[in-house]
Amino acid sequence: METALVPVAPAVPVTPITPTDNNEPLSSEVQPNKRRRKKSIVWDHFTIEQVGDGCTRACCMQCKKSFAYITGSKLAGTSHLKRHISMGICPVSRQKNQQTPEAKTGNSTYEPRKRYRAASGFANIPFNQELCNHELAKMIIMHDYPLNIVEHPGFVDFARTLQPQFNMVSFNSIQGDCVSIYLKEKQRLLNFISEIPGRVSLTLDLWTSDQTVGYVFLTGHFIDADWNLRRCLLNVVMVPSPDSEGALQQAVVACISDWNLENRLFALTLDQSFSNENINGSLRALFSVRNPYMFHGQLLVGNCFARVISLLAQEALWTLGQSVKKIRDSVKFVKTSDTHEETFIHLREQLKVPSMKDIFIDDQTKWNTTYDMLVAACELKQVFLCLETSIPDYKIAPSLDEWKQVEILCTYLKLFFDAVNILTAPTYPTASAFYHEVSKVQLELTHAAMSNDPFISNLIKPLKEKFDRYWSDCFLVLASAVVMDPRFKMKLVEFSFTRVYGDDAGIWIKTVDDGIHELYLEYIAQALPPPETFVEGGNASISHEGNGGISHEGGGISHEENGGINHEENGGISHEENGAISHEGNGGIIPEENGGIIAEGNGGIISEGNGGIISKGNGGIIPKTEPPEEGLSQEVSHQETHLEEVAPQDHLITIGDGLSDFEVYISEISGGQPMKSELDQYLEESLLPRINDFDILGWWNLNKTKYPTLSRMAADILSIPFSTVGPDSVFDTQRKNMDNYRSSLRPVTLEALICAKDWLQYGASRDSSSFVKMEF
Repeated sequence: METALVPVAPAVPVTPITPTDNNEPLSSEVQPNKRRRKKSIVWDHFTIEQVGDGCTRACCMQCKKSFAYITGSKLAGTSHLKRHISMGICPVSRQKNQQTPEAKTGNSTYEPRKRYRAASGFANIPFNQELCNHELAKMIIMHDYPLNIVEHPGFVDFARTLQPQFNMVSFNSIQGDCVSIYLKEKQRLLNFISEIPGRVSLTLDLWTSDQTVGYVFLTGHFIDADWNLRRCLLNVVMVPSPDSEGALQQAVVACISDWNLENRLFALTLDQSFSNENINGSLRALFSVRNPYMFHGQLLVGNCFARVISLLAQEALWTLGQSVKKIRDSVKFVKTSDTHEETFIHLREQLKVPSMKDIFIDDQTKWNTTYDMLVAACELKQVFLCLETSIPDYKIAPSLDEWKQVEILCTYLKLFFDAVNILTAPTYPTASAFYHEVSKVQLELTHAAMSNDPFISNLIKPLKEKFDRYWSDCFLVLASAVVMDPRFKMKLVEFSFTRVYGDDAGIWIKTVDDGIHELYLEYIAQALPPPETFVEGGNASISHEGNGGISHEGGGISHEENGGINHEENGGISHEENGAISHEGNGGIIPEENGGIIAEGNGGIISEGNGGIISKGNGGIIPKTEPPEEGLSQEVSHQETHLEEVAPQDHLITIGDGLSDFEVYISEISGGQPMKSELDQYLEESLLPRINDFDILGWWNLNKTKYPTLSRMAADILSIPFSTVGPDSVFDTQRKNMDNYRSSLRPVTLEALICAKDWLQYGASRDSSSFVKMEF
């Protein structure tokens, strides 16, 4: 009988189980003859023991206590083993650490050895003490930490824990590092400002301290070469007597000297709460010397828009002080007791009040919080009216008439809130944006003051009187700014002035039109070469008359009250009310007593008494080769006079490049009409469609080639600031006060900390590759 043969599988060697890390799962497929290396640091303190089939335990080498490690297919991991050693659970290890002095410094023999995985790019970075000092100084600047934080024991221990090699710097050293950062960033900003094509406008804000010392904050506003509106804090000047007439003037002079702003100032805005007529007069005198563009003196804006609105809101709240106090006390009654608040919520649910607002106690240093509290309370007034029946102790409920009056008050507080809310945006608005808000407030207050409701008229009339003073001081600058908006131009001024002034609107509209043409002529005059380059006689001089006009005596340029240019005695061009060129006779050449000639047909200007021609159209100067004959009468025809003027006494019939006759030809076919200025051309073009996200600076950047002179004027006007406070202070009811810590710092250190924070926070360079050392 044959026996069946059954094949037998060859014997396969069994690989023993090896410990793995905490996050390494067991694999059922084990490669033969390969053991996985134990990587965890716990195996320096534990051994592996096999206690049964499929059960492996870890035994502590110090206290001999065993712990679960592998049970069947489950892996317990190593976290509990690490805690046993590192947290001092092991009694033997804990006892040895207490007996070893080195344990206090973290160098104990029995402390688990830490292992780190090498990270590419960071493994070989050496410790840099100087860089750490720089970053520490920048941290102090950015977060307003006190300089003596480097002496706080808790901070010192924390820093040494992070990096034992770091040597904590002293107070004087960190002060020097902060000033070094300030000096470096200041130099960068100074270089940046020196390269901008336009002018700089300043705002002045005054802080006080408990020591009655003043701190003048000067902020610069300008448009850079890429047509971005910039707002940078330039100086913090300490003044010993903030109420003195020369305090602000001293700060402005220091700022001009610091930032090389001589002849580059355009406008100055300050706060009426710390200014008066004497201070304004002192600044106006300084400004007239430093700035040729005076705009009838209105480029000294004497009021901060945010502060004006804040004063109006405070006065309105004060008028209804008793009613506002009752509502505030009612809110406190509810919010300061859990029982009262639960009752209030229960009544609200029963009455099914649709309002989603919640009541809260206001901060009386911020008038917008009072407004929000009143709005929320008014929407929940039905709950407050029923609260008295539910809580007998509640006896301060406002009456129905008081609720009605507060609701009317909130209507006008909302008008004020919306007007200044543009100042809380992340980006500072251009000057054109303020006209809409200011004119709307002016219109609403004017209408409310004439209300038939005696409560409304009595509430608003005092507010309107105060706001009228602000409007009269700066309406010309506001209107000029909105004219630079191609969506509105003069049309919005005409529309809004008609609503505000009624039948008298024409006078105010003409004031704006004349003013903006006069300012434009100032920019034209700046673009022309200096008189010394084309005046041959010694009798030419420039004098500023009246509102800043230029008068060339004996054949110069004179800006009269209407903003025109008149050539006195020797003949010239007269710009009449609208800034256009006035042509005498038929627009031909007008010889005067000394032979001055005006080629008016093509817009050329001759301002030289002895016969020089200025081609105003292109800003160039065409020198006259031969003076005209004396005694020519004005009755001579245009063509004959011109031939006598330009024809040489030889056989050639052309002069220079031969295009002079072409200019005469253009003058004749144009009918003697002058070439339109950039301003008039801009105003006569159609308005752009009105869109909310219109980029006005981007539009001027695209059209600066078309309007080279007007675009420079627009850049300066649109950068005029109308508020002196930052976004976090728009609704303040009190003047800012310097705390005692900052008041104790040296002036240079205080200025460095405050200015450097502004520069680092709003886009200054983060480069820290080089340092400026400053020792104290």
